Amino acid sequence: MAYISHSDESEVILSSHNERRWKRRDEELSGWAAAPKRRVRAKQTLCFGGADVDAELLPALTMFKRLGIETEFSCAGVSLLDEPEEHSLYAYITFPASARMEAFVSLAMKRMKHRLLVTYEPGRRRYDLSSFYIRHNRSFCLLVESCARAMLENAAEAGHP
Repeated sequence: MAYISHSDESEVILSSHNERRWKRRDEELSGWAAAPKRRVRAKQTLCFGGADVDAELLPALTMFKRLGIETEFSCAGVSLLDEPEEHSLYAYITFPASARMEAFVSLAMKRMKHRLLVTYEPGRRRYDLSSFYIRHNRSFCLLVESCARAMLENAAEAGHP
């Protein structure tokens, strides 16, 4: 079920999450804000298409490029494993709308279920896929990669690039 976000009337939430999950998300955010954060190592980045991207997202971004799916912004999110601050709290990738992107959104929502938050901005014709929980940032990166790989394999089987 989709509904308009209360905080921004131009953003439609496409993924479905029950009240219990939203409450857990809020509690996780409060806990994260209050918890001590120790930096273990710097965030790992690599150059891709002339921009620095988080290493955890590089495989997925590479597959999106092969699929002809454009990306605008991305971040692997904060982690207790590396840089716990100064990055987006949630892992995300932003995509311009397209038929292929809509097919990917459908696939990702089926496979990632409650781990995925999908929003659509009609005014900008843009999708934002993000982890629903902070502690799911790394699995978000792996699951998005898995979905991109599945879409790439399906395209190859169908004889499409």
